[in-house]
Formats: sequence, C-alpha cells, structure tokens
Amino acid sequence: MISFVWSSKHPFVSGSGGSESYTAGHIRELARRGIPARVITIGHGEKDGRDDFPDIEFLALSSADQLANLDDTIVFVTYPLDVKARRPSYAILHCPPPNYQHGDPLYDRKAFKGKRLITASKFAAGMWRMYLKAKTGRMPTVYPFADPVFREVQREIFDPSEPTRILFAGRLSADKGIYTLLAALHMESLQNLDLQITATRAGSYTEEGKTIERLLEAHPGVELINARKTPLEMARLMAKNDIVVMPSSDIFWKELFGMLSIEAQHAGCRVVASRTGGLPETNCGGVVFARPDNPKALAAAIAEAAKLGPLSQMERQAASRRFTIEASVDSLLKALNYRPSVLRRRPHKGLAVPNLPFAVPSRLSQRSRQ
Repeated sequence: MISFVWSSKHPFVSGSGGSESYTAGHIRELARRGIPARVITIGHGEKDGRDDFPDIEFLALSSADQLANLDDTIVFVTYPLDVKARRPSYAILHCPPPNYQHGDPLYDRKAFKGKRLITASKFAAGMWRMYLKAKTGRMPTVYPFADPVFREVQREIFDPSEPTRILFAGRLSADKGIYTLLAALHMESLQNLDLQITATRAGSYTEEGKTIERLLEAHPGVELINARKTPLEMARLMAKNDIVVMPSSDIFWKELFGMLSIEAQHAGCRVVASRTGGLPETNCGGVVFARPDNPKALAAAIAEAAKLGPLSQMERQAASRRFTIEASVDSLLKALNYRPSVLRRRPHKGLAVPNLPFAVPSRLSQRSRQ
C-alpha cells in the first residue's frame, strides 16, 4: 500500500489547489495499474475532504504518531512530519521553503531527517537544496500532469468576432497574482480589446480568499463563478475560454510548477503566465510569458495572447503529448523504488494498451513522453 499523507491544516478539498489534484490523480492512476493507494489525513476526522473524492480510499488518523503503526510506503504530501515509519518514507515538496512563503505550512527541519525528498519541478529542487543547506542526496523530479480529460474535451468553436474569453482559476490570494491582474485591466494596451474575464472561487474558504471574493463580486469587469471540483468540470470550463491567465507573484510566493498551465494547454487554451519559479517548465508550446508583479507587462502579454487566439488543433495535439499522467506515475514509482515483478496496466478508456510486465522507462523514453 502506498499512503499519501496530507499534512496540511486544511482538509483535502477538491478544486482548491494543484497539490490535491496531483495527489488524487496519482492515486487513481495507481489504482488503474492495480497498485493499492490512499490518502491519510491527520486531525480532520471524516470531514477531511473525502466527500469530494468518492472513488479514493481515505484513512483519518487523530495523531501523526499513528503512522508508525502502518506497514505502508509513506509519502508525505506538502511537507514532512517528524515521525518514524516502518518502511523508508518520502516527502513530495509541493510548497516553497518557509522563507519564500507565509502562513501554512510550517516546516520542522527535524522532520526532513531520514526522508527521501521528491520535488515537482527542477526549480523546486534547487530551492530546497539551498534551504536545507545539507547534502540531500538524489532529489528526483516527479512532474505534475494533466488528466486525460483535458486533452479529450471538445472545445467550443472560436469566433474572432466575439470577445476574447479569459479565465483566472487560481486560488484567490495575492500569491496567485489576482491583484496584478486587476491592475492590468486598466493598462492602455487592453483598453481597445473586447475581453470577457471570468474568475473562480477557488480558495475562498480562507480569510484572504473571502476578502478577495467580495472584491471580485463588486468588480464590474469580472464574472465570479464557483470553483470546479473535478478534472472533467475544469476541462469543460477551459473549453469555453480562449486564454488562462496565471500572473503568479514573485514577491509573496514562488510558484514551484503551475499545474493549471499544462491542463489549460491540453484543453487548447493559450496561457499567459509570469516568468518566474517553475512556470517556464510548463511550456508545452502555448505559453506567453510576462514579468511577474508587473501589470503593464501582464497587459501586454494578454494582448499578444488575444491576437494569437487559442491553440490550433496541431498545437493542442503537440501540447497534450507532454506531462501525461502515465509519465508522471512512471516517474513516481521509480522515485519510490517500487518495482513489482509483474504489473498489469489498466488502460484509460478508449486506449488500446497491451498488458505488459512493468518496466521503468529509460531516461530517453521518459523525456519523450514528457
């Protein structure tokens, strides 16, 4: 059993961030391959988010010390806890080191001792090595992925005579650059463009999110809609938009990857993103970059993306061959040294894949799949 330990003080809620989607997607793909996996939550009881994931097994523990009783491969998600496990344990570091963030999570340096660390981008690996100031050994990258529904969703027909449809689907926080976006809407380069701006309520359960939610509700140029809870719902929303904007801050936060970027490109959207953190690693050929925390630069990038329009069918097909769930889980199993003797893959619906013995892909084949 591979158990992913959700160590945040917030429940494991669907539609609230990339870490949740990343973890849930890995568990589903592992299940398709016949490998048992689950989420373990600490201190939330059964109100831990399980209602949002009826197809995933949950185990609620009252204390992290109970992890020592499990004969599982333990993978801490977001940040490690200072507990001993029976087997070698791992930590996937979804968040930046403490000196590049504020609030939850709070890292305990002692908790890193004995853990095998995994990061979600090469940028993240570099940051964590600097922060830990110690020999961490091999720190493999297990890239996030876009769920297959993003490449399969049917897009609405693009009409250049209609307003350019722009979606902001990041958390409602300064970290994700919402204030930069609102300021960019007043820049001269966007004044003559016909834009339709939509934002979701993702992250509105926090105090900061509630404040920004009220601001967007009062904004005449932004339509605020409910956050999407499943990959299919998000894919359908993206299929109705031309551009997904990700103006992540470089001041309050370091974006370690930017899962929304690859999902949007798989769904055929042009992406406008800050050139910061791990976001440059998400470029599948459809990203227009802008200087972070700079409304004028963001406005210029949005204007350029609006001129280009959504991805062509050829561009979308090329984008969807990178950052797949299959490649991500192959990398995860390799990082966990998980090598069953024979593994029968369960293909995604509609794909004809033979049942073959499991083999860790070579570096060359792994690159080609990403």
